[in-house]
Formats: sequence, structure tokens, C-alpha cells
Amino acid sequence: MSVLVYTESEQGKFKKTALEVASYAKAVADQMGTTVTAITFNTEDTSLLSNYGVDKVLNVNNSQLETFNANGYANVIAQAAAKEASKVVIVSSSADCKYLAPLLAIDLNAGFASNVVEAPSSTSPFTVKRTAFTNKAFNMTTINSDVKLVAVSKNAFGLKENSSSATAEDFAPSVPENGVKVESVDKVSGKVTIADAEIVVSGGRGLKGPENWGMIEELADVLGAATACSKPVSDLGWRPHSEHVGQTGKPVASNLYIAIGISGAIQHLAGINASKVKVVINTDPEAPFFKAADYGIVGDAFEVVPKLIEKLKAFKAQQ
Repeated sequence: MSVLVYTESEQGKFKKTALEVASYAKAVADQMGTTVTAITFNTEDTSLLSNYGVDKVLNVNNSQLETFNANGYANVIAQAAAKEASKVVIVSSSADCKYLAPLLAIDLNAGFASNVVEAPSSTSPFTVKRTAFTNKAFNMTTINSDVKLVAVSKNAFGLKENSSSATAEDFAPSVPENGVKVESVDKVSGKVTIADAEIVVSGGRGLKGPENWGMIEELADVLGAATACSKPVSDLGWRPHSEHVGQTGKPVASNLYIAIGISGAIQHLAGINASKVKVVINTDPEAPFFKAADYGIVGDAFEVVPKLIEKLKAFKAQQ
């Protein structure tokens, strides 16, 4: 009756979120006195999971599942849960899992807690701490169903190394026809994605036009960060909609979020509140973002950002 964890991967490599949910699953398993089983899809090397407390790996190699499909993945994970007699199933709160988790909860007939930030305070009854009201508060949720499904917030629990001797097993479940055929997938290469970024540098209308985006990209490059933007910027066509962060765009839970020329509309703040440290650069001292930020600079971005880049480059050169 092991704890089952879905470990996400892309192009055969584990995402950071996979290691975080594996760490979380190990903490739950220790409380319950059981083991951790991970399920992976078309992953090249699963040995990395043994560093994070996984005891057994079910690796699904199936060409029908090379591209993420919420229905198909949920069905297969439910089959794995039945095979392992798992009463607790762990996933992340990634964009893909937000589609997958509700379907999986139905397949498992499970109670579902999303945006979980800590290991259970109790496993009998099963009680977890979650964020609420767009990360402005927390609540304690008790799951009373026989099977429990938990989605862990990104960067909330962290990576906890815990070496184990994981065994690997090929798992060949029945894969239902989903009626969806993927012809091709285009991905941007060579850039840090918003979903995986530890640091995000975001720009707003204060940059005055797309021709000034070079300094955002340069700052991001120095920091090893992803670039993002506010909704008006993507609506104006200055940046692609894939970079739009906020309540109506992509949610961000980075360790550091730098907002440049963004006033801080409530929808934007709701989508980035889970970030641990927020920095704002704006000419308007009354901008709403200053109330939400941990650090603020009142100043012209065209003067502040180049100086910041210069100082960061000098600091890195000394390392």
C-alpha cells in the first residue's frame, strides 16, 4: 500500500517539480510507515528518483503517451494506483496537473486537496495545509475519502535528498483511445521556461514599447531567469501570450520575481503572490505593486535596470 507519486518529465528528462513531489511523497510515506512508488512516462533514466526517497518506479513506455494528454495520463495513473493499492496519490500543482488532477480524482473516487504547502499535520485524519484566496491565506483541509489526492505547490516543500535503492519496473497499462491526434509540437529552446524558473524578470507597459525589451532579456540572461510580461503587454502584441503571467495568464511561484514597469493590477498580483521574494521597479511610488513587494525601487527603469545589470555582471565576475 505504497504512496504513489506522478513524476513529470519532458523529452525524457525529469522536471524539478518531479523531484519536489517525490520528496513530499517520501515525507508522507514516512508518516504512514510505507514506501514510495513513482510513475513515469517515457523517461530515459529513472535512477535520479532514488535520491529523493522513491523505492519503486513504474515506467510507462508508450508512443501514445509521448505528448501529455490529461485524460490518458489520468487513466493510466489510476491503473497504477489500483496495482499498488495506493491510498495516497501525489501530483504537482503544475499547469498540466491542473488539468489532470480533477480527472484523476474522479477516476480514483478520491478527495482532492490542491495547492498544498506542507507535509500532512496528521495522517489520521489526513490533514494538509493549503493556500487560499490567491495565496493571501492558508487553510487546513481534512480529506476523509478512502483514497486521497494531493497536489503540491511549486517551491513550497523543496527538494529533500533521501537516498534509497529504487527498483524499476516496466508498466504496460491499457491506454484508451482519446480521439486526439498531435501532429507536431513546437517548443522554444535555449531559454528558461516560466514553469521551471527559479527567477522571473517581468516587464509591463512602463517599458513603452517592444523595442525596449532588450534590457529585460539582458537582465534575465545575467540572472539565469525566465522573461515574462503583464497582460496589457501581451494584448498589445509586444510579447507572446505564453509570457503573460497573472491570474488570467500563467501563475508564478518563483523564488524571486522582479517586476519592471508593472503597476500591479489585482489580477497580476493574484497570479504571482506565491513567489517568495517580489521586487518592483516603478516611477510611481503609489503603484499598487509596492504594497505587495518585499523590495521596491522608485525610479526610471531605463536608468535603474542598466545600472543593476552592470552591478550584477561585476559581482558575477568576482565569483
